[in-house]
Amino acid sequence: MIDKTIPYVKFQMERSASQALPDRQLPEGYQFSFYTPGDEKDWQAIETSVGEFDNLSEAQKYFEKNFAPYPNELAKRMIFVTDPSGKKVATCTAWWAKEGGPQFHWLAVMPEAQRKGIATFLAVKVTALLEELYPDQPAMLHTQTWNYPAIAIYQKLGYTFVPGTKDFEKGMGILEDIAKREG
Repeated sequence: MIDKTIPYVKFQMERSASQALPDRQLPEGYQFSFYTPGDEKDWQAIETSVGEFDNLSEAQKYFEKNFAPYPNELAKRMIFVTDPSGKKVATCTAWWAKEGGPQFHWLAVMPEAQRKGIATFLAVKVTALLEELYPDQPAMLHTQTWNYPAIAIYQKLGYTFVPGTKDFEKGMGILEDIAKREG
């Protein structure tokens, strides 16, 4: 879940394609699947549940502008995790940046499904997919201080901060304070 109680600072992170990825499995009864038409409602619900959007209407507008124009790409790039009851509870996308390079995009796990290893599974799966789609290119992602739990996952997979973003040093200080607080 996004923690909007701390100051917001945006970061870019990057990972070399030459690093090995750990093997991660979903909890028993959970399954992953790629996007199929109609899953946009699930994407909107998942992203809104973690605070990325204030309401489903905002999420719908974002999806329609940034993802809907590429239905064939979505079917190869957007991943969901379904819980044992059949409800989609998590998502992440192997997208591309405006510059055309690999982009790890929009990792989210509904609050009721968090702390089960689903985020790490998705991070590994999408990173591997980026390496398959873009051999020998580093994967990148954008994140922010509000997502500090996800940053820890990214770092364990070999993603490192790219200095130079606005307020980079301030953001690093915020992350250091959080790390000290959480011990």
